[in-house]
Amino acid sequence: MSPQPLAKDMLREQLLETPSTRCYSPLDIPALRAVCVRSLASLYREKEKLFSRRMILAEGGFHREGPSRQHTIIALLGLQHVAESGGTYPFDTAAIRDSVLENKHWVSSLGELGLLTWFVAECAPERLEKLFNEFDFENALKIYADGRHACTMGVAWFLSGIAHARLACPGTLPDLTDVVVDAYHLLEDNQSECGIFGHAGRRRLPGRAFYNRFGTFGDQIHAIYALASLARAFQIEEPLVSALACANSICALQGELGQWWFLYDKLSARVINRYPVLSLHQDGIAPLGLLALGETTGRTFHDAIGKGLLWIAGTNELGNDLRNLDEGVIWHSIAMTRRVTEYSQTAFSLLRISRTAQAKSLEIRYEARPDHFGWLLYTLGRFCAPNTVRVAHATAGDYSPGGPP
Repeated sequence: MSPQPLAKDMLREQLLETPSTRCYSPLDIPALRAVCVRSLASLYREKEKLFSRRMILAEGGFHREGPSRQHTIIALLGLQHVAESGGTYPFDTAAIRDSVLENKHWVSSLGELGLLTWFVAECAPERLEKLFNEFDFENALKIYADGRHACTMGVAWFLSGIAHARLACPGTLPDLTDVVVDAYHLLEDNQSECGIFGHAGRRRLPGRAFYNRFGTFGDQIHAIYALASLARAFQIEEPLVSALACANSICALQGELGQWWFLYDKLSARVINRYPVLSLHQDGIAPLGLLALGETTGRTFHDAIGKGLLWIAGTNELGNDLRNLDEGVIWHSIAMTRRVTEYSQTAFSLLRISRTAQAKSLEIRYEARPDHFGWLLYTLGRFCAPNTVRVAHATAGDYSPGGPP
């Protein structure tokens, strides 16, 4: 029997626990970082000075899709941390930053506004005042659909953006206390007593019952990060209780091989759909949220993070290393071979019928996205001693080159 997630009312005392001092180094992080920079080089579009939304391996080689400003921002956040830790890369990040900021009409959601604010706070803090004059932050929860629907990830990115802005320029920005409190309450209302967040919070909207009850891994981990950032920026403890409740729940539900599963039921505190298991979750945003929470509370989640990273390296259902030095990428995910099978897994879970996916029903999705590499660089760059990131070839470290079968 898997361990039961803890209820929120049992967690306040955990804020005072003594942190662990165990070493954290499950993989060769500098080599992992080098592969990420090489991957971003393959995804870069010089003409637009933006990164592609994704590239897919097909017959005849890689196919690159069009540019994405959202994914470019996340890539730049990661590259910023590479530079801060003494690494180099083959990009003119100032030109890419200007390309992102010259036209803000692409911002059409609360989450995108939050991500843009986060980016400006970290990469161009001198432009924060202008940003706050360009957008109506006070009424953002009403202006954007994901705010009105209380979408967990959108609200979380919005809170994270404001928190980073406050940390970057304390005392010089507009007082957004009211909208921060309102956004925090939206997140709080989306969370069950066991700690799991639903995807959205407006029960009375048509078709929203599903979204209110079930939440993706992205919903959980970005909410954790937002709550930890909020506590740090505003020097308050209350958000950490909710963040710890969620962290303890998803760690209790983590797969035996370190999988961060895809979809959760907040009422029963169970995994509803396991697949796809995304590399982005394993080595990018899981460390992002759990390390931020650990730094704020003194708790450690090193075992869970380490297991998730080792899943990438071949300790997974297929026994395949998802890092490919020959192509210079980390593959996107392990997923069910047929999409209808993923839906049937959800149905079986709702009926409490336990079914374990067989290897023959799983496959690697051979694609790569810049947001994956951006989050990985943003999060794990801190574990790298200052060094130069070589794009031409990555230090092999503990890698075993491999490619599609």
